[in-house]
Order: sequence, then structure tokens, then C-alpha cells
Amino acid sequence: MTAKIAICVVLLAGCAAGAEGQISLSSAVDLALRNDPRVKMSEAAVQKAQAALDGTRDVYVPNIMANVGYGQGFGVPTGLPTVFSLSSDSLLFNFSQRDNIRSAASGVASAKLALKNASNEVEEDVVTTYLNLDTDERSEAAMLDEYGFAQRLVAIVQDRLDAGQDTRLELLRAERTAKEIELQKLQIEDDIAVLSDRLSRAIGLPSGQINAVPESIPDLPTVQAVAGDSDRPDGYAVEAAMASARAKQEFAFGVGRYRLRPQLSLELNYSRIDTAQNSYTTYYPGFIGKSENAVSVGIALTLPIYDRHHQDQANEAIAEATRAHFEAEDQRNQFLEGRVKLRHSAMELAAHSDLAEIDRDLAQEQLNVVLAQETANNANVGPQQVTPKDEEKARIAESARTIDLLNAQFQVNQAKVNLLRQNGRLDEWLKMALSNESRLATPTVSR
Repeated sequence: MTAKIAICVVLLAGCAAGAEGQISLSSAVDLALRNDPRVKMSEAAVQKAQAALDGTRDVYVPNIMANVGYGQGFGVPTGLPTVFSLSSDSLLFNFSQRDNIRSAASGVASAKLALKNASNEVEEDVVTTYLNLDTDERSEAAMLDEYGFAQRLVAIVQDRLDAGQDTRLELLRAERTAKEIELQKLQIEDDIAVLSDRLSRAIGLPSGQINAVPESIPDLPTVQAVAGDSDRPDGYAVEAAMASARAKQEFAFGVGRYRLRPQLSLELNYSRIDTAQNSYTTYYPGFIGKSENAVSVGIALTLPIYDRHHQDQANEAIAEATRAHFEAEDQRNQFLEGRVKLRHSAMELAAHSDLAEIDRDLAQEQLNVVLAQETANNANVGPQQVTPKDEEKARIAESARTIDLLNAQFQVNQAKVNLLRQNGRLDEWLKMALSNESRLATPTVSR
């Protein structure tokens, strides 16, 4: 209900300002954290672990039990004729209990780290989807221009064919180029629809068209900055696995100290006795005239001497703790190896992005040259070398290189976001997004 109320407040705020279908990056992340099932499951796991920790401590708190019963008996009494009784017992001392408490505390720490890891994964998914949506929306704008240039190219070639200046082959090539661009435009539109639907479901809103707010996206650090040494040697998932392994080791140590160690417990009991409806005084005449109130207080000491079943459980716990430890070590090795690979991959993607930017700049310069030559031709300066067909081809090439650059930049940004999460700095970057949103004049969401 809290998440739904928050969504409604954001929606109403957006509707009041009238920026239809837009949501800022920080708002999308915040709503996703409120609604994502992975976060909800992790929160429930934290609550379960905390309850387990409370249970290991509450064994020292005396419980109170009440038993009530009344009936008629004949013959030899089979038990004390109790009308009702109040009893209480609690653990006073157990060698294993302190280990159980430490095990449960490590379990809580593991659950909290797993929650942090789940939250970071959700943040990364939403940020990546948002960046992808923003890239596709900008690519769509460039693709619309490119499609317009391709249609004009087809019209120009058709006119030249009619005037006998071009061949049928040139027209087919122009038409094929236009059809390829149209197909790419449809693919981008499909991608935008899928990304918008994914983002809608992530933030808990009805499926529909959602647009990104480019101004709400802060600048990402350079690849060299995010690929540098991390202040956090392990990710949250590895730390959670390590904490879980420690919990199992503590539990196994406590279970192993069960045999030949005393356990003390406190026992209290009060019973109300009624002998009117049975033959208790007949068989126990010494009870006549005695009080019908019975109270007992005692301390019970238990010394486990021989218990094969419990020893088998201890061996099982030790083996499980050993397996969990080496599993966490293997997870750490895989994480560190993956991070090294991602750092090098990010550097390569950055180089590809730089190359795509150079290609875009070359296409722009080529377009400028064509436009300058076309202007000179229109002024009857120099020989006739450039035609309107050449201009449209140059514009198409420039738009295509722009789209290639946008895609290359997205791949670099995706790698940067992944590295930020692995280095534990994604939240720090998202705080910058929240600061950007506070400076925006547009609302966070409207529908």
C-alpha cells in the first residue's frame, strides 16, 4: 500500500505539470526498488533472519504455559488430579547457545548484504533500461531524418531516370536503401515499445508508452575512473555468501560442542488440585487435610553423554559449513575474474566509441564538403561535380554514423554502470541523478 500511495503521489504531481509520459531516472529507480519482487523477497529474508536471531536470544526468556482440565475418576489414580496449572521454563546455560547466536547474527548480516545486492541489481537493470530507452529515442529521431533523406533520394533518382540521367539499377539501389532504413526504423520503434513496457512493469505502472528525460541522467565517470581499483574488494553478493558461510561455521561449531557439556534450565510450576471427583485420598490417605495448592521450583541439569544421532547432525553441519566456505571462495574468484574482464571490455568499448565518433565526424565533414561543392555549382563556379543525389547520400551516411555512435556510447555506458555496481559506487552516482532531478523544471512522472 505504501508503494501504491507513492506511485499515486508521483502520478498526480506529474499530471499537474503536464509533461505527459515522462519519468526521470531517479524516480524510475525509486519506484522499481519499491515494487521489484527481488527486493521484496530479500526484505522478507532479512525479516526471517532477524526472527531467527531473536529466537536464539529469547530461549533465555521464561515462557508461561497454562493447562486446564477437569473430570471424574474411578479406581487407582493415574496422575495428580490437577484442575489447572501454570508452568514456566527457560534455558539458563548452554555451551552451544552463544555459537547459535553468533550464527544467527551472521545470518542477519548475510541477508542484509543479499538485500543490498538485490537492490543494486534492480538499480542496474533500471538504469540500463533507461539509458537504452534514451539512446533508442535519440536514434529514432536520427532515423526519421535518415528515412526522409532516403525517400528524397528515391525521388531524385526517379526524376533522373525519367530524364535519362540515371539507370534502373541506380533506382533499385536507392529503393533498397530506403527499405533498409525503414526496416531499421521499425526495429527501433519495436525496441522502444519493449523497453517502455519493461520500465513500466519495473516501476509498477500500467503498461504504456514512457519517455526518458535526458536531463535527469548525470554524466557517467570516464572508463579509466570506473575501471580503477575499487574501495570494495568484493561485491555484495560475495560478501553475503561469505557471511552465510560464517553463519554455518558458527552453527557447526556450536553443534559440535553439544556432547559432554552440561545444560541448565529453570523450571517453575503451580498446580491447583481437586480430589473431590476421584479416589485419590483413598489410595493416598496421607494427602487428607493437605493444601490443594502445589508449587515446584527447580533447576534441571542435563549432561549429554552418548548421542550418535546428534553427532551425525554435527558432522553434517561441519560438512555443510566447509562446502559453503569453498563455494563462497569460488564465487569470489568468479566475481574478481569477471570484473577484470569487464574492465578490459569497457576499455575496448570506449575505443570503439571513439572510432564511431571519428566516423561520425568524417561523415559530417564529407557532408559539409558536398554542401560546399553544391553551393559552388549553384553559383556556376567550377565544373559541375556534385548533384542533389550526392547530398542525400551524404546526409544518409551522416545520420547512419550518428546512430552508430549512439549505440557505441550506450554499450560503453552499460559497461560503466556494471562496473559502478561491482565497485559499490552505483548509489553514489544515483545520488547525482537525484540532484539533477531536483533542478529540473519538468515533473518526475505524468500520465
